[in-house]
Formats: sequence, structure tokens, C-alpha cells
Amino acid sequence: MEMRLNKYLSQAGVASRREADRLIVEGRVLVNGQAAMELGTKVDPERDKVQADGRVIKVASGSVYVMLNKPVGYLVTLKDPFGRPTVRSLMPKLKARVFPVGRLDAASEGLLLLTNDGELAHRLSHPRFEVKKAYVVKVRGVPEKESLSRLERGLVVEGRKTAPARAALLSHKPGESVLRVELHEGRKREVRKMCEMIGHPVLELRRTEYAGLALKHLKTGEWRLLTSAEVARLRRQVGLE
Repeated sequence: MEMRLNKYLSQAGVASRREADRLIVEGRVLVNGQAAMELGTKVDPERDKVQADGRVIKVASGSVYVMLNKPVGYLVTLKDPFGRPTVRSLMPKLKARVFPVGRLDAASEGLLLLTNDGELAHRLSHPRFEVKKAYVVKVRGVPEKESLSRLERGLVVEGRKTAPARAALLSHKPGESVLRVELHEGRKREVRKMCEMIGHPVLELRRTEYAGLALKHLKTGEWRLLTSAEVARLRRQVGLE
């Protein structure tokens, strides 16, 4: 069954439909060896060979959705040229090729979603859809109320203001505190940079929620497939009814 080329690229996780249109117009997408520069181009996933920037692109035959409780020290990538441990190595029995949704740096742990549903992955990680993420963060020192208010109002990080967040002090003891931080952006190391800017560097960071999903009893290093109801809720959140 034929589909528009930009939709095919989106479902394969190459880019959003709008970004796929740009790749097509720039002549970076080939269909059966020929540059497909018309936005209305259609392809048959079963018969046509599609390439983007020289790479053969295939849409997975069945969508797979995974929740992983990422340990500290694992890279959020499928393969590392230096042989460092990656999140893919934690799922040796999973046969499908899935890709991480958004970021979680190696020094952080917690909830990570992976899927081969490119359109859903793009929407879940794009700030425009305002998908909520929650973190439990151990920081150095004890932030005052005004410092937490600064987090909530937004801070200028690397020349760009962060979106309003929610921050609460969960507990504290001499020299360190535990905060809960909620936000809907996904900029690189954003929570760490925000805490540094209020004078309380992060000691430990754990993501506990993503788009309404929570780790609950999933142990560190374990993973599970999402239920059909969970997938449906994710799709509704980002307008993919």
C-alpha cells in the first residue's frame, strides 16, 4: 500500500514530516536510485528502495514500545564506537530495532522510552507538545524558596530561557537536598544546568515519569513492553488518535 514519502520517513524515525519535506526538496532522498524532489511523491514500502543521505531507510513491520529503567553509566544510543555500555546492551532478548525517545545522559538514571514508531518518538520529544517529565534530583546544599521559584519562573541557560517548571523540596540534611522537578522541555542536560545556575549542583539525577508513565516497580536495568492502553494514552497526548 502506497504512502507519502514524508510519512514513510517519519515512521522510520528519520525526521518529522516537516523536516522530511526539507530533505526531499534538498534532493537528499532517493527512491529506487532517483532523487525524489516532489513533496507529493508516494512510495510502496514493500517494493520501493528509499535512501536518505545515502542510508537505506526501512519502516519496521510492527511497532514496539519499551520502558527501560536506565542505570547510571549507560549511553542512550544503540552503538558506541568506543565500546562503552549502551542501553541496547540491556535488552539482549529484544529482537526489534528500537530507538531512544529523547535524552538521558550517562550520569543519570531512570525512565527511558524506546520505540521504532518514528512519528510518536518525534512528538514525545518535541517541546511543542509539552510532554511532562519528572525527576528526583539530589543536589548539594539546601535551596531557599526563592531559588526554587527561579527554577519555576525559568532561567536563561546558554542564552535561551527555559520554560516554566515545577520544583519542590522533598527532603534535606546538612550539605544536600532532594528535589522533585517537573518540566516539559528536553534540552541537553537541562535539569543539571538549571540547578547549577541556582548554586546547587546535581549529585544524583533520576527520571521517574515521562508523559504520564512511571517506573513503579521496574528495577534498575530492567525493561518491559508498554501495554496497548499505555501506548494509546501516549498517542492521544500528542494528537495521534
